[in-house]
Amino acid sequence: MNELLEDALKRTTLYSDGRLYAFAQLPAEAVTDATSILAELPDPFSALLIDKDEITLVLPTHAWETLAARVPGAVRERDDYRLITFDAVLPPTLIGYMARISAALAAAGVPIFPFAAFSRDHLLVSANHFDQAWATLIHDVGLREME
Repeated sequence: MNELLEDALKRTTLYSDGRLYAFAQLPAEAVTDATSILAELPDPFSALLIDKDEITLVLPTHAWETLAARVPGAVRERDDYRLITFDAVLPPTLIGYMARISAALAAAGVPIFPFAAFSRDHLLVSANHFDQAWATLIHDVGLREME
């Protein structure tokens, strides 16, 4: 087994901020609106992904109405989501970390949206699957809750 992977998993603690998040799709031409809305948010977690066809935005659910009013054509995923942060500084060369985590969650029937920051990984899971995901990460993967 990969010692670097095992060490990273042993060092990882789980964190969740207890907030609900909306997962939204915006038209590609709404990039300026999306970035300005994120800049106005006081909340510590949000995500913006821009590709050639669309913009994906993750923001606290309380900000959805503002987004929908300012960006015609914005579409929100029906479910609310919860954030799980893997609180361990991970080197960009680490292999298999998210594969191990996602395999355990897939076996438990939990759909995920993974996001990587520069040195930490995050998952969004539907609020309905959060407790199952959290328990799987602790009992099946062996991660610890942040104290």
